[in-house]
Amino acid sequence: MDVVLLSHDEHADNLDTSGRALLADVPLTLTTPGGGERLGGKAKGLADWESVELDRPGGGTVTVTGVPAVHGPGPREKVEPFTGQVVGFVLTGEGLPTVYVSGDNASLDAVKEIAERFAPVDTAVLFAGAPRFPVLFGGEPLVLDSAQAAEAARILGARRVVPAHHDSWAHFTEGRDELLAAFTAAGLADRLDPDWTRRA
Repeated sequence: MDVVLLSHDEHADNLDTSGRALLADVPLTLTTPGGGERLGGKAKGLADWESVELDRPGGGTVTVTGVPAVHGPGPREKVEPFTGQVVGFVLTGEGLPTVYVSGDNASLDAVKEIAERFAPVDTAVLFAGAPRFPVLFGGEPLVLDSAQAAEAARILGARRVVPAHHDSWAHFTEGRDELLAAFTAAGLADRLDPDWTRRA
């Protein structure tokens, strides 16, 4: 493993105990500015639109750009005091597909900003699951719900979508069935990664 892209380090559904142990053996972890400070060592925080260029094992480089993400409904300045900083990533390089990794983002406005710079993307890894806590933001989702994930795919012009972050935790309120239904309703079911669809 050459590099870890870490949406944020403060919640166990993104970085649990075994994940923290794994980071000790990874040459580079890219994460939020605050996470870079907390994790120290081989971790580096990326601000919005900040990029790092990484050497590829077979030659050439890949550029990783930190992109906006908001871990809850509403503007960043009102959300971050409760849920913390999060970051998404876009990977680009000569002769390589453009890949967007959303991280724990609930903001379609952020997706629109990213699309203005990078769309169309070849692959979008979209964190979904509509996690909710009644005590936060009136129970509104802290990450994209299924319909929003389909809309994000449309905004990005994504040729392929790999849903992530939608099972195995009690606070996720939507899973595979809801994602399939939402993408089908949006006429985008053909964008879903075939391997993910088969596992459903």
